[in-house]
Amino acid sequence: MKRRLLLLALLLAPLAAQAQPGVNQPQPKLRTEDLVIVGRDGTRHVFHTEMALGPNEQTVGMMFRTSMAPDDAMLFDWGAPRESAMWMRNTLIPLDMIFISADGRVHRIHERAVPQSLATIDSRGPVRATLEVQGGTAERLNLRVGDRVIHPLFGTN
Repeated sequence: MKRRLLLLALLLAPLAAQAQPGVNQPQPKLRTEDLVIVGRDGTRHVFHTEMALGPNEQTVGMMFRTSMAPDDAMLFDWGAPRESAMWMRNTLIPLDMIFISADGRVHRIHERAVPQSLATIDSRGPVRATLEVQGGTAERLNLRVGDRVIHPLFGTN
């Protein structure tokens, strides 16, 4: 009986070691929607945005991804305004984190979060969502606190 259990364990070990999103590989690309940020000068910046809507998608986020296009993003919808706290565990590329209030205004921007850092990056106030974009995007596009975000999530179609 012990030999059979050992043999079964040896046969199943490779299956247990398979790639698992968030543990040792990125999650598959999520459903994508366009999101627009309108700057103070009226310039519209369109992002092709993956929608991280559920806890599993949000926990994995951008982990283990090795690249991100300049107009790609990931939106974390918290469902209702709340404090948002993020980190860069297992995230291999620098990101800008844009915290968005329930009315669709940029509440806070954290630029160039350090890959794989365990430091907490918080919203410093209640927000409805957090948008992650390629590191350096906020500076490149001159994004600022108070900019307007157009997306159905905020009722700003």
